[in-house]
Amino acid sequence: MDLTDLYQEIILDHGKNPRNRREIPGATHLAEGFNPLCGDQIKVWLKVEGGTIADAAFTGQGCAISQASASMMTQAVKGQTVAFAEELFNNFRQHVIENNDNVLDDGQDLGILNCLTGVRRFPNRIKCAVLAWHAMHSALSGDGTVTTE
Repeated sequence: MDLTDLYQEIILDHGKNPRNRREIPGATHLAEGFNPLCGDQIKVWLKVEGGTIADAAFTGQGCAISQASASMMTQAVKGQTVAFAEELFNNFRQHVIENNDNVLDDGQDLGILNCLTGVRRFPNRIKCAVLAWHAMHSALSGDGTVTTE
């Protein structure tokens, strides 16, 4: 099995068995992301306590890429500081959208999120991969709703 097959398998697993797919009662932050091109909708729920994301979850519907990305994002930011989550958002977005392999020179490792960077080869899927991330950023910023357009 090569790395591309492994990445595809991980994305399919998260797409079929999303982690943290639920609402968070008492969430402190909430935002909805919408991709008008394909109809993907993601609602990100966060519970922030003392500058740390104590819980992260999502609800919504969409393609395997959007669901897998939301699942992996919630796992990546849960238990992390808000500052770390915002930095991870910026690094992930730049890595996927701008095809900039040098953004991780600061030592931050995307880890399992590298699976999603393969969407660079399919530009019409990039918005699916970053939708949940923009919703998380919007939730932390208090903006409420975001679209990929």
